Amino acid sequence: MTTIKSLEDLKRVREEALAKRKMKTEAGGKRVIVGMGTCGIAAGARETMKAILNYIEKENLTGVVVTQTGCIGMCEREPIVQVETGEGSLVTYGRVTPEQAERIMREHVTGGKVVTDLVVPV
Repeated sequence: MTTIKSLEDLKRVREEALAKRKMKTEAGGKRVIVGMGTCGIAAGARETMKAILNYIEKENLTGVVVTQTGCIGMCEREPIVQVETGEGSLVTYGRVTPEQAERIMREHVTGGKVVTDLVVPV
């Protein structure tokens, strides 16, 4: 929890929050969708989402939209992350830990290579 002791602290926290919000809504060529239904949240989807947003911030990525959705319908495979690239292909990853989320961001979203060992067979 951030302690706010001055107006400058409040402005800094506000700017950080706005930047994170922008990452979730900015139009781009790639989209990352995190299943945040009840099952996903119980399985750790919040931590997975945080890892994705932190990776984007740390690597200063642009052109990536991060959104969340409700139940995807594969509760036993939660947390679920879907990656949609500019050409429209949708890849679904299952049981994604925060560490695996960073790997997906690095190899698939940034590098363009699907992480086949984490893909959910459809």
